[in-house]
Amino acid sequence: MQRSITSTVKNHVYHNLLQHHKPPTPTIGHQPPCDVFINHHGIDTKKNIAGLLYDHLMRIKLTPFLDNKNMKPGDKLNEKINNAIAECKVGIAVFSPRYCESYFCLHELARITQAKKKVIPFFCDVKPSELTVKDIWRCPKHKLDWFKSAIEEAKYTVGLTFNSSDGDWPEFLTTATEAIVQNMIEVEERDRD
Repeated sequence: MQRSITSTVKNHVYHNLLQHHKPPTPTIGHQPPCDVFINHHGIDTKKNIAGLLYDHLMRIKLTPFLDNKNMKPGDKLNEKINNAIAECKVGIAVFSPRYCESYFCLHELARITQAKKKVIPFFCDVKPSELTVKDIWRCPKHKLDWFKSAIEEAKYTVGLTFNSSDGDWPEFLTTATEAIVQNMIEVEERDRD
């Protein structure tokens, strides 16, 4: 059962983040570096949890990265995604029933863990034990092992769970945002030391 943060603590967390977090000023033609990289399987989550979370984070003045919101025709896919991962402070892995069927999802997750970024798993309509990597792409063994290692690391990281059929969306978005903000504060404090 996920514990709810009181409004006093919540206000302190947001105030603390805003006090320590200085959103970058974008230059003409360039997007600011991202704070939060949202890794997700678009078919399952783009129009619900990933999109809602992106919008929610934008409203509180964070700079999230979501492929369909931050990329435009002509962008180099791998370059744009790899740069966003390198710049982010926190990676969100939105696990869904078909997540492990996506080579791109697994590749992004592996890149996030390889870069030693803080990963917060969100298990949406899936249990951690249901996440298994199968070689449906015929990729080299080392790549498959890399994906499996990233999944295993995320499965054993404390995350949030959500059942979209009967879950409370506003409550989940609030809890998710609180977790993201708290983790960003920890990362920024660690990076300052």
